[in-house]
Amino acid sequence: MSAVSPNAELLVVALRADADGRLTAARERALAAIGQGVGGFVLFGGDQDAVRAFTKEMQQRTRTPLLIGADLERGAGQQFTGATGLPPLAALSWLGDAEALRRAARLTAREARTMGVNWDLAPVVDLEVADDAALVGTRSLGADPVVVGRMAAEWITACQAEGVLACAKHFPGLGRVALHADDAPVVRADRDALHATDLVAFRAAIDAGVATMMTAHAAYPALDPGGAPATFSRELLQWLLRQQMRYDNVIVAHLPATLRGPNAPPDEGEAAVRAIAAGCDVLLAPTDIAAVAGALDRALAERRLDPERVRQSARRRLKWAQWAAPPNDWRRPTASDAAWGAQLCDRVVHVVRGTPPALARAAELLVVDCGDADARPPEGFVDTLRTAGYDVRTVADASPNGTGTPLVVGVFPGPAAEHGDVDALAEVGARVKAACVGAVQAGRLPVVVLFAHPRLASAVPEEVPLLCAWTGDVAMQRAAARWLAARRA
Repeated sequence: MSAVSPNAELLVVALRADADGRLTAARERALAAIGQGVGGFVLFGGDQDAVRAFTKEMQQRTRTPLLIGADLERGAGQQFTGATGLPPLAALSWLGDAEALRRAARLTAREARTMGVNWDLAPVVDLEVADDAALVGTRSLGADPVVVGRMAAEWITACQAEGVLACAKHFPGLGRVALHADDAPVVRADRDALHATDLVAFRAAIDAGVATMMTAHAAYPALDPGGAPATFSRELLQWLLRQQMRYDNVIVAHLPATLRGPNAPPDEGEAAVRAIAAGCDVLLAPTDIAAVAGALDRALAERRLDPERVRQSARRRLKWAQWAAPPNDWRRPTASDAAWGAQLCDRVVHVVRGTPPALARAAELLVVDCGDADARPPEGFVDTLRTAGYDVRTVADASPNGTGTPLVVGVFPGPAAEHGDVDALAEVGARVKAACVGAVQAGRLPVVVLFAHPRLASAVPEEVPLLCAWTGDVAMQRAAARWLAARRA
């Protein structure tokens, strides 16, 4: 058996839960990774009780404190069943309630901490700059850099006050990047524009003491004329972020993202070397731990990497892994916390235009999901209406039912349409229009429930009542159903 590389502690391995919410397969991989000396894990999915048992075992098995992270931008329920789902950051910004934002961050961190998750890969600090082609969509806190910076700082402070690390992403800003951009996109904004807008929010995050910051794998020629993506740019990470902006905490890079694009490294080992050399400290989601750690070892031996540079990264990782509060039930969320989370979801559901009609006892739902393989089934929406006393059935078309009752059109656009893909948006618009026209021809009034950003309202005919629920998460499905149920005929 080969020796454990000390550089493996800079690697954070991605683990996915089994379909049943258990972490059986993840456990085997995690134990092997701990044997190789990794510095942490980032979790995708799982039942909260299974996650709690998993993280406890992993921390006991290792000789070094682990960073255990998850993407919890929409509450712990975004990843873990049994935890509380919350509205996306865009909806919280739309609400304009700073205390609600702080409480959402606290609730997220408390639920994460009780599960042993000590690192929340949130908030997104990218601005929603491109109106019709924004990659960040509902993940963004908005377009105003001052407002985004202030709200991000509130979120970070509240999260880290609970002993859970926050992560501002994606430096120096992905708000100008479209979904259909190249795999290694180039942001063409000039230097003054970037300093006056995108970087303002990241400065606020730094002032708030954010523990970690994730790079954007995009090039910014106005900031680095060499054209290297931020992940590989010493100009951006060492000179701008470390020296000018005085950020001295952990810089994180998503390793798989570095392997895309025409000038991508040949493998993840070389990508890891370039990222660490540029100034990154921790690398997320390596697929071959031994190969990546071995590449770092060789680069040190060949003097391609400065030993002191690597030691700095190791110290930063260890410092924040030790700083994170250990899991306990001191601030375990209560039933009232979960109820508040549901109420927050209710508050952000709103009418975009028109007056949605009251539903009849026998309600019909037509789902428009554009054939997206990842589309969430509307069980949360349907089950909540049924619990409220409605006889709900899903239909394939707007055929006459003899009563003229309204037809609910649930729109789940999918990620491509949500982030501005022109073809996907056109398909959504065509299918929604066909559903609404069919309802009118059948003598029925359509009401559209949009499970996406309200800027997609353009895909819905202007004369049709439109309700916005922001995302297709189960928590928002239930909130939209409660809104409609409250208007019972």
